[in-house]
Amino acid sequence: MTRYSAFIACSAVLVLSACSSFEKEEEQPDGPYPETKTVDQQDNYHGTQVDDPYRWLEQDNEEVGKWVDAQNQLSTPSLQKLPAFTDIKDRMTALWNYEKVSTPFRYADRYFYFSNDGLQNQSILYTMKDLNSAPDVLINPNTFSDDGTVSLARINVSPKAQYVAYATSDAGSDWTEIKVRHIQSGTDTSDVIEGVKFTEVAWLPNERGFYYSRYPQNEDGTFNDSKPVSVYFHKLGTEQSDDELVFAFDNKPDWNPYAQISDDGQYLLIDVFKGYDANAVYIRPLAQEKAAFKGLFTGWDAHYEYVTSHKDLLYFKTTNDASTGRVIAVDPKQPAADNWQEVIAAKTHTLKEVNAVDGQLFAHYLQSARSRVAIFDIEGTMLQELALPGIGSIDGFNGSSKAPDTFFTFKGFTEPGKVYRYQPEQQRTTLWYETRVPANLDQYTTEQVVYNSADGTEVPMFLVHHKDIELNGQNPTLLYGYGGFNISITPDYDTTRVIWLEMGGVLAIPNLRGGGEFGEQWHQQGTKENKQNVFDDFIAAAEWLINNNYTNKDKLAIQGRSNGGLLVGATMTQRPELFAAALPAVGVLDMLRYHLPSANARGWSSEFGLSENKEDFKTLYAYSPVHNTESGTCYPPTLITTGDHDNRVVPWHSYKFAAALQRDQSCDQPILLNVETRAGHGAGTPTWMRIEEHAENWAFLHQHLGMNSEAAQSNASE
Repeated sequence: MTRYSAFIACSAVLVLSACSSFEKEEEQPDGPYPETKTVDQQDNYHGTQVDDPYRWLEQDNEEVGKWVDAQNQLSTPSLQKLPAFTDIKDRMTALWNYEKVSTPFRYADRYFYFSNDGLQNQSILYTMKDLNSAPDVLINPNTFSDDGTVSLARINVSPKAQYVAYATSDAGSDWTEIKVRHIQSGTDTSDVIEGVKFTEVAWLPNERGFYYSRYPQNEDGTFNDSKPVSVYFHKLGTEQSDDELVFAFDNKPDWNPYAQISDDGQYLLIDVFKGYDANAVYIRPLAQEKAAFKGLFTGWDAHYEYVTSHKDLLYFKTTNDASTGRVIAVDPKQPAADNWQEVIAAKTHTLKEVNAVDGQLFAHYLQSARSRVAIFDIEGTMLQELALPGIGSIDGFNGSSKAPDTFFTFKGFTEPGKVYRYQPEQQRTTLWYETRVPANLDQYTTEQVVYNSADGTEVPMFLVHHKDIELNGQNPTLLYGYGGFNISITPDYDTTRVIWLEMGGVLAIPNLRGGGEFGEQWHQQGTKENKQNVFDDFIAAAEWLINNNYTNKDKLAIQGRSNGGLLVGATMTQRPELFAAALPAVGVLDMLRYHLPSANARGWSSEFGLSENKEDFKTLYAYSPVHNTESGTCYPPTLITTGDHDNRVVPWHSYKFAAALQRDQSCDQPILLNVETRAGHGAGTPTWMRIEEHAENWAFLHQHLGMNSEAAQSNASE
């Protein structure tokens, strides 16, 4: 019996036959996978004919549902009958069972934070009047559904802390429903907002209503996310149908406006999103409801992110003339660039975020993907740099800019979290909460190395492993990456990765081009025609790990989610011989049609380009995972995962990639598709589901990297 047939023997081999709506269809040859229909579909891209035999999988109908069921009936039993699955799941459940407390934030006289007692499916929102009082439950998402799949997606507390607007998501969907809760009484008002996805709520200073962005409504009452959002005003106690249209664009199919209100309550700001390399900002006085909006930043030349207001000036973090970011102050009555005041100049380190609290500016920098925090007064004079306890990341300084105190959390790969309170007036930092976990983290170490990519670019990489590691080339290693959308991958604590370390694994995380770790220039070096740089960086990381005796190609796995799923898909199709296993999750995998499902997806064109454009098509077609599998190739064992409620990266990306790989696989290594039927892109996934998913992933790697169960038991007991 071959390695693959042994793996598959525990599961029934299912055959799915179905009818086609196309003129011609064929069935794949008999094999270990569910049969997948092919259709005669060709598209002409600028003179190039491209076959799309799995176009039918893009539909949401009974036929596709049966195909997904057949794939799950193959993959789920196979994964859960692997020898290591039960032990890994049990150990992960034990490690997950610790109290988790988020970074608190303050509005008016109230503090707010999330907490989870260990294995609760969703974290609970608490509030308290002071730090010495017992907290009160404000919103408990665990009561929303029996299986924990309805989650709390976002909250926005009103300025005087009388109300909280909260958005709920069903089964991980980006579509949310906004309700309003009166904080003192704990009861909901009659207000309900539908047709929204990513919008925050911008409360009026008097708390009588708020601005938000929603999609246009169809005649049947549903909402159309293939078009951009518009900004509306909702008055508390009224029906959504009475909401006032405040701001919208005509003939701008990619421009999505979102509302903010300046901290001094003087201005309504409209932040316009159309991609990830620049934005625009419009403004009008809040008191002048009928006044026309004026463009504050409309050149689409940089990022402009509102920070705070002070003495009639508006403060923004921007990449204008500063790839790594700087802070400027702008007079909205004289907004020309010649009148800007530079408050914090650009530095070598990347300015990730700036928050204002009690007249001070908290500037969060990244130095080689590690956090540093400098505190400035409102004029830009540096007051101090916060002392941080090692290699890690910080999060916090949120809440009201008028609050007399603020909080931040420090985490690392082996630091589960220390929450600190900071009092600006006294410039005092005190430990407020320290996370305790049921694991011995002292036995692991974090280091950062630098390697050269294919074009000579230096790329840093974090390595996390046991302190007593032997560089004998035999260590099972997980290479994780993202590389896109200006997102920075920094040290963070993840229970699932602790399991990997206990299993004797090495964790490797490179800071690939396309991310935001080194400023806008680093980001642009991984977009559009430069996207191959990201894959080259990832491949070079794998080769460095092998050449430096951390591992070998039979012990090396790759993992990524979303844009990272694309990274894994492109890398494994370009270098299939380099890896022992691949875990592409919720990936963008059909690069010729990714932009079609929604206006949000089309917004990714600033990263990828569009197949509608001839030059972009050439680039996309060259690496699109769905279009670059080749018959006769031996691909590594691959577990493709997605959620059927994912309306951000729609699941047919994964369906089509799985079908193509299963068709072209020439050896007996498994290609499995596992689809969660009550989950979306990842946010809001309940604890039980996350544990099961990760246990399946690690059991899959345990099997195909030939890992030692005794090593896991030894590390867990140390």
